[in-house]
Amino acid sequence: MERAVFDRMAEQDEVHWWYVARRRILHDLIARHVALPDQARILEIGCGTGHNFEMLRGFGRLDAIEVDPQARSLASRRLGQAVGDAPLPGLSGVADGAYHLVALLDVLEHVDEDRASLESIAAKLAPGGRILVTVPAYQWMWSVHDAAHHHKRRYSKRTLEAVIRSAGLEAERVGYFNSLLFPVAAAARLVGRLAGKQSSDDKLPPAPLNRLLRGVFGLERHLVGRVSFPVGVSLFALIGSRSTR
Repeated sequence: MERAVFDRMAEQDEVHWWYVARRRILHDLIARHVALPDQARILEIGCGTGHNFEMLRGFGRLDAIEVDPQARSLASRRLGQAVGDAPLPGLSGVADGAYHLVALLDVLEHVDEDRASLESIAAKLAPGGRILVTVPAYQWMWSVHDAAHHHKRRYSKRTLEAVIRSAGLEAERVGYFNSLLFPVAAAARLVGRLAGKQSSDDKLPPAPLNRLLRGVFGLERHLVGRVSFPVGVSLFALIGSRSTR
């Protein structure tokens, strides 16, 4: 990502509607659909500045990886231990068979080798472990936001399922989220493209609008994984152990 993106992340991740509501949604998705043991070991890959740590530590002992040095320094302070720097797809030095949950939250779209990355992550799972992936949806929604975040691609449900299968893994649940706000987001992206917009759209909105967006997006915590939304700004996948090929 561009340096300014990490700086905004560090400034806003406790208050920005997208971060706050998304953490609640992912917390409830994990709680409902991932049977984690006591003292579960969890790994977040591409943790950024560590804005998901508090949520993920509610499920077990957390380790993390971040390749950007400045973001990693802040994340290490938040985690209270050193955050690793092993890049995908290799994950050199990360123990095989160690983790009950690996979280890859808006990371897969940043790497050139998405299939190889999923294969490598699968090797780090303990028996019965799961991978939680989130990615941005729809290539036609590509905008300056994606360029600023150094995305390689956006996914459809079909293309995400295809790369999971190609890695020899089983997609137990795949679905769209950030769906209630999808019409607004899609319109904003299309208008921005027509107008030649040159700035990203991740700045903190005024407080009343921030509260409204957080409330609307946050409603999905009761629905994601239970209701199959036909569209959404993002996709999630819960991925199980290697399938028989």
